[in-house]
Amino acid sequence: MSALKRKRGGNAGGAKAAKKVKFAENGTQKQKTESDQEQKNEYSVPAPVSMGKWKNKERVLVFSSRGINFRTRHLMQDLRTMMPHTKADTKMDRKDKLFVINEVCEMKNCNKCIFFEAKKKQDLYMWISNVPHGPSAKFLVQNIHTLAELKMTGNCLKGSRPLLSFDPKFEKEPHYALLKELFIQIFSTPQYHPKSQPFVDHVFTFTIADNRIWFRNYQIIEEDASLVEIGPRFVLNLIKIFQGSFGGPTLYENPHFQSPNMHRRMIRLATAAKLREKQMVKELQKMKRIEQKEAVTQDVTDDVFATPAEEKPDEIELEPPAPKFAKKKKNKEFKRQRQLNSKKL
Repeated sequence: MSALKRKRGGNAGGAKAAKKVKFAENGTQKQKTESDQEQKNEYSVPAPVSMGKWKNKERVLVFSSRGINFRTRHLMQDLRTMMPHTKADTKMDRKDKLFVINEVCEMKNCNKCIFFEAKKKQDLYMWISNVPHGPSAKFLVQNIHTLAELKMTGNCLKGSRPLLSFDPKFEKEPHYALLKELFIQIFSTPQYHPKSQPFVDHVFTFTIADNRIWFRNYQIIEEDASLVEIGPRFVLNLIKIFQGSFGGPTLYENPHFQSPNMHRRMIRLATAAKLREKQMVKELQKMKRIEQKEAVTQDVTDDVFATPAEEKPDEIELEPPAPKFAKKKKNKEFKRQRQLNSKKL
């Protein structure tokens, strides 16, 4: 190898600076430098796209509390693989307060955070926060389907930058506009990130339906630019938006939100009401069977069809009825009579 190292920009790092060309008084070139001839024979290597200046240094901390199930763990791992600008940390104890997360983010040098909080080993809550000044939002996560669970046919490059697609409703209401800005800063991979790839081959969609935010991930197929779902998929039910990071004054509270405890209580009350109704019907049937039945002496329906009929006099036939001749005999007699008449004529 040569002692001189060549830079990616195309200029030789250890080469001497090119000499200036000297001109005579009459304007003709006096001598040519050797560096000009060397530059004609060299080939410049263009710099890669990802070697640009990394200006937007967004780092997202993705971790959870203790007590999560396997599906939440796989969802958290899927988010880390899709977002190369994330960092991981150990699970936080449930006894610790949420304000401790700000210190954890400061130690990890992260300015955004996605925190999964599990309660009763069946309810999953997700916090999205801008550390350390806020705002932050709390969601109830529903209908989780991970990458391994879906078994979709699509596939995208690991570390590629995604496109973000938002529902038009995000611009109509102020709390949705605030959430849109939070999602943009958290889920979009910064340009020229060291772990990212200079490709755009998948789309994150955020759709609002039934007062919930539906998250989907689609791959962009190069042949016809159609979309194929990859996963994961989940639904976010907004609970509250806070001014600070993991606390502070409440900016917005969702009036349509129903806690999972209340939802389970309503289901239990509905099933109990059905069972109570069935029991009442059984008791009524039992009471009817026990009651003494009245002995009916006369049937009321006997006189329904008793109508007075007209009395006819009794007639006695003394003579037998006249015989009925068959049609064939009548035809024969008619033919004979015609023949007789014809002979007379």
